[in-house]
Amino acid sequence: MMPPQKPYRALRAPSGVRAMFDRIAPRYDLLNHLLSFGIDIAWRRRSVRVLAPGAGERVLDLCCGTADLCLALAGSGAQVIGADFSRRMLALGRRKARRRRSTVSLCGADALALPFSPASFDAASVAFGVRNLADPLAGLREVRRVLRPGGRLLVLEFTPPRRPLIQHAHRLYLRTALPALGLLVAGDADAYRYLAKSISAFYEPGAFVRLLGEAGFEPSTPIELSGGIAAIYHARAVGEPAASASRSPVA
Repeated sequence: MMPPQKPYRALRAPSGVRAMFDRIAPRYDLLNHLLSFGIDIAWRRRSVRVLAPGAGERVLDLCCGTADLCLALAGSGAQVIGADFSRRMLALGRRKARRRRSTVSLCGADALALPFSPASFDAASVAFGVRNLADPLAGLREVRRVLRPGGRLLVLEFTPPRRPLIQHAHRLYLRTALPALGLLVAGDADAYRYLAKSISAFYEPGAFVRLLGEAGFEPSTPIELSGGIAAIYHARAVGEPAASASRSPVA
């Protein structure tokens, strides 16, 4: 039996993570597509199908970045609100939403103290954002607070692959290609070294499923993507949402 995984915390302070995303925002979308060979687009489409937002439902997309997943979710007719703490990411997302004439609403917010009332959303999603939270368990509990009982949560996140050949190639890619492409395209190797380290240190799927349970969710079996380099976690909120002091939007 494997020993229990130690609790994961973001590898940088929130101010450092925010500054990093503000810095790489202009090249963020391009690098996402290059670094994943365009597979990230298919992952988001799959995520929308799994979450299956209904017309008129209120959906929160946390750590929304430049709003790619927000816009995909809004295609269902759901009322989508995106939240992020990077002002430059949000500015790019708003510009993208205007170009597409989308009704998504984007706001600046602290993921650990969301500016929303308890049980105010039918569903929520987080794509590649849980790794960057100062306290992932506290962040998931805050998402649980703003979801109605029975509300759905979808988390799309990188995972350490388990198959030996894929694992070896994946480690090599993270250590060498990722920082090199970050430097070449965004002029910022450091940000992509952080990305590589955070992926390697993050929860393996079984441990993350247990974390979801601890946060007040009933998780389903994770959906493995692309040989195990990413996964979709889908869960339902159970019990009543806990009270928490929410904050006003930060941007």
